[in-house]
Order: sequence, then C-alpha cells, then structure tokens
Amino acid sequence: MRLKTLVRPLLLIAATAAVPAFAQAAKPAPAAAPAAPITAPQKAVIDRAILGVFKALPTRFENVQNPLTPAKVELGRMLYFENRLSKNHDVSCNSCHDLNNFGVDGKPFSPGHKKQLGGRNSPTVYNAGGHVLQFWDGRAPSLEEQAKGPILNPVEMAMPSEAAVVETLKSIPGYVTAFQKAFPGEADPVNYNNVGNAIGAFERQLVTPSRFDKYLAGDEKALTEAEKVGLSKFLEQGCQTCHNGPVIGGSLQKLGLVVPFQSKDQGRFDLTKQETDRMIFRVPTLRNVAKTAPYFHDGSVKDLPTAVKLMAQHQFGKQITDTDVNHIVTFLGSLTGELPKSYIAKPKLPASGPKTRKPDPT
Repeated sequence: MRLKTLVRPLLLIAATAAVPAFAQAAKPAPAAAPAAPITAPQKAVIDRAILGVFKALPTRFENVQNPLTPAKVELGRMLYFENRLSKNHDVSCNSCHDLNNFGVDGKPFSPGHKKQLGGRNSPTVYNAGGHVLQFWDGRAPSLEEQAKGPILNPVEMAMPSEAAVVETLKSIPGYVTAFQKAFPGEADPVNYNNVGNAIGAFERQLVTPSRFDKYLAGDEKALTEAEKVGLSKFLEQGCQTCHNGPVIGGSLQKLGLVVPFQSKDQGRFDLTKQETDRMIFRVPTLRNVAKTAPYFHDGSVKDLPTAVKLMAQHQFGKQITDTDVNHIVTFLGSLTGELPKSYIAKPKLPASGPKTRKPDPT
C-alpha cells in the first residue's frame, strides 16, 4: 500500500546551469578545452498556502484544567530539578531531560535508579505541550499526567508509592509553603496530583521559537536560500504528512508504513494489545531536532542524515538521494530555537527537614 501525502506541494525549483554546445565539423579539428561550468545558487519559490500545515509556536501551551500561575510554575521548576523525588536522591526530571542540552541527555537509553537503563529513548521536553499525547506510546493524555509516571517507575526514579512522595514533600517546610502558594484554597495542597500539575505547568512554557517561526509570519529573509530549498524538498518528499502543526510532529503514526521497521518494541500495541496499534508511536517533534540525537524510540540512529534516509524508506518506500537528504537536513537546522536561559536556571531548593527520607540505594 502506498502512502498518499495529505498535501501535494506546488513547488517551483529554479536552477541555472550551463548548457554545453555541440557542433559537428566537416573535418576533424583539435578538441577545444572544456568550458568551466557556470553555476548559480539553487533557489526555491514556495507557495505560502502550503505552509498552512505548520503553525507558529505559541508563547506557552495552555491547559484549561491546569491554569498557569507564577507560583505554580515556580513550584514546578523546583520539582523538575528535585533529586529527592527519587529513591536514592540522585535522579531528577532534568537528569534525563537536560534543559541546558535541548531537553535530552544524548544517550540511547537513560540511566535511572541503580544505573538501570530505560527501554526507550528519552525525548525532549521542549515544546512537548504541543503533542497530542505523551510518551512514545501515547499512554499519558497530558504533560501533567506524564510528569507523575517516571517518579514511581522502578527503573527511573523508583519512589515506592505516591504516599512516599507526599510524605517526603511534607517533611520539607519550604515545599509545604510553596504548595500552599501554588494551590491556594485547597485544604491539603501537598498531594501527588498537584506534583504533576506543578511540573506540567512549568513544562508548558518550555517553548523554543526559531527563525522558521519568523518565516511563517512572512519574513522571507528569516531563512537562507539553502534552507528554503531544503524546505521545498521536505514538502516535496511528503514529510509534512506526519511532521506538521506548531511542533512539527506530536501525533500518533505507524512506524514502517510502507517498509516494515524491525523492532522488538511494538509501540502502542504493547500497551493496548490492539492489532491496529502495532508499531504506532508518537511522532517526534522536529523542533531542535539537529540537537536531540540519537533518534527514534530506540535511540538507534546517531546522525540526522541517516534518520532522514530511513524515514523516506520506511514511510514512503523511497530511496532518497544524498543531495536531497543534505537539503532537508539544512532546513531542519532552521528549527533550532534559543533556550530560555533565565527560565530554565536551576532554582534554590528548600532544605530537608528532620524527618525527610534519606537516600536509599537498594
């Protein structure tokens, strides 16, 4: 079955090249020295109507069920960097999703409690608020729900229970005050659900707009000519079928739609046991993709050109040329945004109380 792209881009690629002249002579003549080729930079004219499949990044990703407030965001920032949310006090959210490294740790699988390795690559948290669902298999409906998972995962942060997390936080006076400020009016604000709400609120403003957003807004000079050529190739190949919207990804799609992708991990099928979910994964955001290697759910690909080639092969059944790969990779570089340095600066964390749980390496 061949995939039909959702959008058939109308592109005009204009290139100037020398055309050699050939003349027939009645008598043999000495061969003339070949003329130096005349080249001109390749240019792309892109129909802006096609760009409607993308959207500029918002300043933050709202959740009406978890309104953002300064106090809630500040608490979430502290909890994001908090090692005491792990059993041995040596792992935090930032350990696997390093905010100073575009939200990743650069490893195929991240080490957690007792240096155990997780079974899937840790994706970036930047712009994750634009995903339809969270985790590679989409098992969490929101950032708030996703934030609660790793804390209790025995391979990751390994806290024994929600009650143990709440007990730890209530033993730290500074956190009791911070929860009261973040969730005013609640009789018992230090609870596990609010841990997820606070971290989710912080993550909803981890947004990295890039030059591509300026281009979408109409600034033709925001991208170089080479990047525009790469964008035209990206559209021409049909990449926008899955990589669209404000985060240029984030939906659920089958990996290996045309050519099967060999993997023991069967994606969403392992969660639902529904045959229709076999090899269904959440599509990674292409925001900052040049900075978030290695690639795929198994972290099996170290470089971006190889990842582009494999996607063309598995999703479209195409053998894309090295030239087109290089063009697309050039465009993808324009999706690298600036990190919000002041927003992601590690805050001062409150001191432990006399009853705070001690590190437990077991």
